[in-house]
Amino acid sequence: MHPVFSTDAATAIPLHAVTTESWTATAEQLGLVDFVRAAGFEGGQGSICLVPGRGSGIAAVLFGLGKKGSPDADPFIAGKLPGLLPAGTYRFEGDWGDAAQAVLAFLLGSYRFERYKAKPKGVTVKLVPPSGVDAARLSMIADAVFEGRDLINTPANDMGPAEIEAAVRAVAQHFGATVTSVIGDDLLAQNFPMVHAVGRASPRAPRIVDIHWGDPSHPKVTLVGKGVAFDTGGLNIKPDNSMLLMKKDMGGAAVALAAARMVMAAGLPIRLRLIVPTVENSISGSAFRPGDVLASRKGMSVEIGNTDAEGRLILGDALTLADEEAPDLVLDFATLTGAARVALGPDLPPVYTDDESLAADIATAGTAVNDPVWRMPLWKPYAKLLDSKVADINHISSGAFAGSVTAALFLQRFVEKAKAWAHFDVFCWVPSPKSGRPEGGEVQAARLVFELLERRYRKK
Repeated sequence: MHPVFSTDAATAIPLHAVTTESWTATAEQLGLVDFVRAAGFEGGQGSICLVPGRGSGIAAVLFGLGKKGSPDADPFIAGKLPGLLPAGTYRFEGDWGDAAQAVLAFLLGSYRFERYKAKPKGVTVKLVPPSGVDAARLSMIADAVFEGRDLINTPANDMGPAEIEAAVRAVAQHFGATVTSVIGDDLLAQNFPMVHAVGRASPRAPRIVDIHWGDPSHPKVTLVGKGVAFDTGGLNIKPDNSMLLMKKDMGGAAVALAAARMVMAAGLPIRLRLIVPTVENSISGSAFRPGDVLASRKGMSVEIGNTDAEGRLILGDALTLADEEAPDLVLDFATLTGAARVALGPDLPPVYTDDESLAADIATAGTAVNDPVWRMPLWKPYAKLLDSKVADINHISSGAFAGSVTAALFLQRFVEKAKAWAHFDVFCWVPSPKSGRPEGGEVQAARLVFELLERRYRKK
């Protein structure tokens, strides 16, 4: 059970959910209408009224959900509570709508990254799960999300390719999955030339980590996550303001690992494969250069237009590996392009697929669990922007437009045998706190993927 959960219902402080229409009735039932009105509380979304007890504690809390049925209602508004409430144990009262979603929002909002704090606060606000809510399932989801956030938030001095591999191995061991890895110059011997080229300039050896779990007779689902531990930009070095958050450039790996952990914890009837190519894009005399032509596992030659577009290179080799066994579904995740953020901002990752059924299922799952993405087009006429005069393909566009689209079109070249494929261009960072999403690392689309796979493959 998650440490935020408590079983001490007898002494838990009631948290009353109210709307702008219902707050007066609730306050009257509690005999507090004059106090609540004097406090200026009117049930607005995210507003709170702490009612003091006769001693020194809190007797009750009123929490505003806003206007009932409002199109602007925040499904995760309960995620604000851990940051608003005094230390203590609480229980839900009143109509919280989707109680499971409200509890999950509360859990996710309680996350804190305190690894480097001399005096971590730990869990100070706890919740008694309402009856009828599957606390074990929500704990499992929150644990996976928290681990993914921890990986993204950890600075690169403590989160290199070896540490990313260790995190993958720890999850695999916990669930009895098999793990293999190919490291350093062995990448060349085993035909992962682009992973090797991107990571060879760093003293921290590049690698590709591959885990298998589940019954081989079940549908094959493969998740691929970009694991760039830190991205200097390589010889096309980033300016300082663009490099500051590059510890999060392994966010795709964290997303894929979080989703894989949920799948294995839930025991979904699939043959799961997780592939994580992980490197540090560094600068040294052995760094790959603009204008280089790289071999790829696919057999295509790839001209390097800019060394700061390294993620799609390592994904190219990883997707080729995934595609070789013709899985039923391949999903890849990568903090790939700034163009995606220009188009859709930090909160709404684009997803690319030519499979109409998969696109519809992704949209449905994202809405159901409040983990949204937005479909963008794999616009085939833009593929010519990747033409190269010296190689089979250039890995970046020859123009300044449609950078996220052309990146997805590049990746699509490495997927031929899979029955369905989708690419998620995730940001994996929350610039300012939101309900259920504290500032910092975020495993965007992980909960969506778990919902998607559960709906598609759950036991009938």
